[in-house]
Amino acid sequence: MAAIALYLAMAAMALLINGAASDGTTRYTNHTVGDSAGWVFNSNTNKTSADFTAWAAKQTFNLGDFLIFNTITNETVIQTYNKTTYDSCITDDALDSDTFQYDGGSNEFGQTLTIPVPLTIEGAQYYFSDADDGEQCQHGMAFEIKVGHGLGLPLSLSQPPPPPYAPPPVPSDEGQSPPISVVTNPSNNGGMRAGVGICWLFLLLLVILSFLQA
Repeated sequence: MAAIALYLAMAAMALLINGAASDGTTRYTNHTVGDSAGWVFNSNTNKTSADFTAWAAKQTFNLGDFLIFNTITNETVIQTYNKTTYDSCITDDALDSDTFQYDGGSNEFGQTLTIPVPLTIEGAQYYFSDADDGEQCQHGMAFEIKVGHGLGLPLSLSQPPPPPYAPPPVPSDEGQSPPISVVTNPSNNGGMRAGVGICWLFLLLLVILSFLQA
């Protein structure tokens, strides 16, 4: 049985390797957007640093790959799965479920930064800069890609990040448990009342005896 299990495991591994090889994918890739030109827009000439549509057409994108945006804080990086949002070049009507903004768009203009974007969903997706009310996008700061399966998502990207820590809620005055009533043992009170009654009876007898002796 152990030999059969080992054989099946080796066969499954061989199928995975052959499938990856037939697809031409043997490793995950970091794609530097625009190559050495980066993701930059010249607002004086209204020109982009590269032809991003032509750049994307030469690439093969798969799950687990990364897009690397070498850019500056003047630009933004918008990722969307919504073609209508992409065509509009703005995110005013975008949904949080299909459109995401990465770093960029800071008030500290001209600061260089690198933005890595993981490819975690197969199919068509779109990227653009909505800076200057979408003007950068309208002048070419945009491209679309199609993501294939490749090797599939690595474990590091297939597991959701842990939720942020949230302190436990502070109980409010409303809805607190009512105070607990303490009930004394009724037998003790009965004993006290019996003791008092005997004292009064004893005093009454003393009074009667003193009256008879007088």
